[in-house]
Amino acid sequence: MTTTLLSPCGILGYGFPSDSLQAALLQKPDAIVVDAGSTDAGPHKLGAGTAIVSRLAARKDLKALMTGARGLGIPLIVGSAGGSGARKHTLWTLDIVKEIAAEMSWHPKLGVIWADIPKDLIWDEYQAGRVEKMSPNVPDLTEESLRETNGVVAQMGAEPIIEALRQKPDILICGRAYDPAPFAAVGILAGHDPALCYHLGKILECGTLCAEPGTAKDVMLGRLDDTGFEVWAADPKRKCTPVSVAAHTFYEKDHPYLLRGPGILLNLEGCSFRQVSEGRVRVEGSRLTRPPYAVKLEGARKVAYRTFVLAGIRDPLLISQLDRVEAAVTASVQAYYDDIPRDSYQIRFVHYGLDGVMGPLEPDKTLPHEVGLMFEVIADTQEKADAVCATTRSAYLHYGYPGRKATAGNLAFPFAPSDISFGPVYAFSVYHLMRVDSPTALFPLEWQEV
Repeated sequence: MTTTLLSPCGILGYGFPSDSLQAALLQKPDAIVVDAGSTDAGPHKLGAGTAIVSRLAARKDLKALMTGARGLGIPLIVGSAGGSGARKHTLWTLDIVKEIAAEMSWHPKLGVIWADIPKDLIWDEYQAGRVEKMSPNVPDLTEESLRETNGVVAQMGAEPIIEALRQKPDILICGRAYDPAPFAAVGILAGHDPALCYHLGKILECGTLCAEPGTAKDVMLGRLDDTGFEVWAADPKRKCTPVSVAAHTFYEKDHPYLLRGPGILLNLEGCSFRQVSEGRVRVEGSRLTRPPYAVKLEGARKVAYRTFVLAGIRDPLLISQLDRVEAAVTASVQAYYDDIPRDSYQIRFVHYGLDGVMGPLEPDKTLPHEVGLMFEVIADTQEKADAVCATTRSAYLHYGYPGRKATAGNLAFPFAPSDISFGPVYAFSVYHLMRVDSPTALFPLEWQEV
């Protein structure tokens, strides 16, 4: 018995070559599964209720995938709809699906699994000692922070998706889901070893990122059997090798060979990765244990407002004394706004080309000939952020540092206006694990009319 899964790309809306999709469909997959979400970019999308990708991009991908799934009579499964998988994101995805279905004159059996968790339930479980922080860096959960949180989602495991697939949907839209879970659900329902199913899902959910050359914007295939699975890219120019697939197994993990998910602990210590043909790798030896079931909760609240500026610096004299100049600029801004509490705003400078990525950990202290400067002001109101940022910009632009010959022009601005009002800033207020008695009870399934 074998089961073949098609993963079109790393995130729905990233895009994929049409030729790759058509080549993959010719191999008669049993399901098309695509992950649509991530917290890699932080809490903003969840807090603001906006999608990771544009509607245009998501629609383009969905139309191709819906056409392919309908042609083969196989299910299309979307995980973490809209990017963050909350109700607003899921409704956004459903609206696109229904619009495309109407154009296709198709009335698919459309299921949706909601992942929104009531805040009063979370607080009750927290007080009962069943909720714990994912990291020491996460703030403590309080009634106030929970009340200010825009909404909370939980990452569903494979179990709710399996229950939905038993009812044979044409399209299944999942709210927030553990990334490998929609892939694993198809294989587990077909009778394959859950360890292999979750491991394959871990690889497929990023598209062809496990191939060489790797990208999240191309089509990947995986085939489960009784003792392992094989992976290969639809485009023969992308080659899977034992090293590329094994390396991707380590991707986004806090441990070299242990991978935790809702109700699972995947142990990949004894896995083998073997080249079975050009561009195709076979994986065996995945193992899985079942720890107490817990789901990851994600919630964000608005904490501030941001305004930022992009500029360039090419004077070697200024580049050699950036820290001193910026300390003086900051002091002058604080002195000017002495009527504003200092704890109500922050000024931060980032130097790209010098230490913009690693900050104080940067080992190469060689001074470049130019620096890209980004500075931001975060404040408790947008008006305050705009005002402090404008004052910082003008102070920096005209600051007379030692050795300067000119009287202005410290900064070169690529845009006008130079100050960009970003808007609300969000922080994770809920980033916790909650123990549950049932893996499905929190994730209701609903059938939608098309």
